[in-house]
Amino acid sequence: MRMIVIGAVAAGTSAAAKARRNDEELEIVVYDQDRYISYSGCGMPYVLGGLVKDPLSLAPRDPAFFRDKYNVEVRIRHRILGIDVEKKTVGVRNLETGEEFTDRWDILVLATGARPVFPPIGGISRADVFGLRNLNDLLDIDRWIREQDPRQVVIIGTGFIGMEVCENLTHRGLKVTMLEKEPQVNPGLDEDVAAYVEEHLHQQGIDVFLGTTVQSIDDRGVVLSDNRVLPSDLTILATGVRPETTLAREAGIALGVTGGVRTDHSMQTNVPGVYACGDCVE
Repeated sequence: MRMIVIGAVAAGTSAAAKARRNDEELEIVVYDQDRYISYSGCGMPYVLGGLVKDPLSLAPRDPAFFRDKYNVEVRIRHRILGIDVEKKTVGVRNLETGEEFTDRWDILVLATGARPVFPPIGGISRADVFGLRNLNDLLDIDRWIREQDPRQVVIIGTGFIGMEVCENLTHRGLKVTMLEKEPQVNPGLDEDVAAYVEEHLHQQGIDVFLGTTVQSIDDRGVVLSDNRVLPSDLTILATGVRPETTLAREAGIALGVTGGVRTDHSMQTNVPGVYACGDCVE
């Protein structure tokens, strides 16, 4: 029996480790297109604040760790091109060499995570505009801060990631302004609780603009829909995520009403032998 896992951050590596504990004979291969695996995403904002000194300390486990401890083969820098549920195969591209090949599975686990959602605003591809979803994003932001020495930062989005980045960049000595299109900070909170959070932000010297949308980002800074300009040397997009389900959808694997992969109580999809876990699941 051979199990293939697509994705090697939290859910995918956990699934592989659990499968090994259940079956010592099972062949287990994990594919991930990134070079960093099994990293602590929750710690990333604290690198920006200097509380975590070494960004790579968030990724202490490499493919050798999983090979030696679990007899699991983790292939980094390999992108899955497609899934054939009838033939029980996946198409794979080695991103280092360009080689493409087919691999087979008896059990398939989708752990493709989530992708950031960026608003359709002009200037979003500028060098001084960043999202924060993975370790590569973190390293890019940290490098930009060290090399460019920005003074003013605008964070678009006041959810949990935006809040943590705000706290840490403030701790680092940068002047932070937060923007939110909804009428309250952190729209996931109850209105009365959000009011306390907003008050605390003001007490820390954070400027907060609510019910505000962004028109564009240019050399002057962040241009609001009413044409006001907020000076910014660095813009962080913390505007949420959506389940990454492209492979599942193209393979005919059912999605739920939320847009995530639909699973039963054992995390099996509508296709026998195909499971899903993590942020890609509804």
